[in-house]
Amino acid sequence: MAWIRQMLHPQSTSKKSRQARANATSVKPEASCAQPSAARARTRTRSYNIIRICCLAICLTLSSCISYKFTGTSINYDLIKTIQIDNVPNRAPYGWAPMEAMFNNKLQDLYANQTRLKLVKRGGDLQIAGEITGYDQFNKSISADGYSSQVQLRMTVNIRFRNVKTNESWEKQFSATTQYDSNQQLSAVQETLVNEMVKDLTDQIFNATVADW
Repeated sequence: MAWIRQMLHPQSTSKKSRQARANATSVKPEASCAQPSAARARTRTRSYNIIRICCLAICLTLSSCISYKFTGTSINYDLIKTIQIDNVPNRAPYGWAPMEAMFNNKLQDLYANQTRLKLVKRGGDLQIAGEITGYDQFNKSISADGYSSQVQLRMTVNIRFRNVKTNESWEKQFSATTQYDSNQQLSAVQETLVNEMVKDLTDQIFNATVADW
């Protein structure tokens, strides 16, 4: 019977065949579109991973190259690892008793906080020693009535430095000054003024020893 229907209606059969072929063909483009999309996704993922690996490699390279330069210093930590800071006594003819401890504590704290050097009592790669040699005050300016209106205070330290690794050594004096009104009692402002001068002096010493290489 099927062959009879085909003979009677050949166009209908042909149309159905063409429609079936069209339907079968229409599926292929979707599959072909899905394949390039998946390929592009895999390509993007590979590219992203490559970029991440390159960034990581750059960061590791930079971190290995920068062996020194720590908070403003120029220290080769592959060579210099320890520092010895001897107590700096107060040898000034006139002085204020607490300033010796203030100076020594500030000096040690500065190297501990601003470098990666280990503080040791002896045999340091860097060695600092010295003494406070001066603590003086003198009139700085005279007012219209002929009396002093400002008094200047000066603190001086003598420092000896040695770099054992490079055989560098020197001895220098460092001074710091501040001032106060003559109508004030020194005892009332002395702690604040000494703190100012100690900070100035320790900064000078720090810069001369590990920041001026």
